[in-house]
Amino acid sequence: MEKARTVPDSYPLTLNMVVAGCNQKTSRDPLMSIDEAQAQLALDALKSIALVFESSGGRATRYEHNFQRVAGVPEQSAALLGLLMLRGPQTSGELRINTERWHRFADISSVEGFLEEMQDRPEDKGGPLVVKLPRAPGAREQRWAHLLGGPVEAAASAPAAGGSAPGDGAALSTGELAHLQTRLGALEAEVSQLRGTVQRLCAELGLSQPGQTE
Repeated sequence: MEKARTVPDSYPLTLNMVVAGCNQKTSRDPLMSIDEAQAQLALDALKSIALVFESSGGRATRYEHNFQRVAGVPEQSAALLGLLMLRGPQTSGELRINTERWHRFADISSVEGFLEEMQDRPEDKGGPLVVKLPRAPGAREQRWAHLLGGPVEAAASAPAAGGSAPGDGAALSTGELAHLQTRLGALEAEVSQLRGTVQRLCAELGLSQPGQTE
């Protein structure tokens, strides 16, 4: 979902690109470390329930998500769910900042409107997709979490002990830090895209790839 919006020229993704995206160290909570075999197993499982499609083209098999259609949610809700899956529980303000490259919300109220709609989704349509967590000690705002993996315990989703709460005198506010993480993630995605372009050009021209020896 993320790469379809942030690096559309490289989408759908090859298996190698899927692994790189899963193992990305910025803009991720929790962090993951998987290999190609694990990624392939996950992709096969998602294909079996129509959440992923396999497309052919070029020399490598590519994969694209079908989440929005299966979940039956609009673009705005899909963007919010995608960010919650990638970065864990977030406030409405953090979600508005972090979704900037996915979908631009007019204001925080519009973000909350889609979140509340997903929280109130009736059981005959699959039930709630998100939940508003109780306010954590020292926090100014409540955070939202997705329910795609089942119920969420507030204690398990609380910030790590020793973390700085917004407004406690930290050098950067939560919003500023989130913005920097977003920019860093964007730069990493652009570098990955450029690396892929260089590799394709080297292969077409019969040249050694950078860093390789003859």
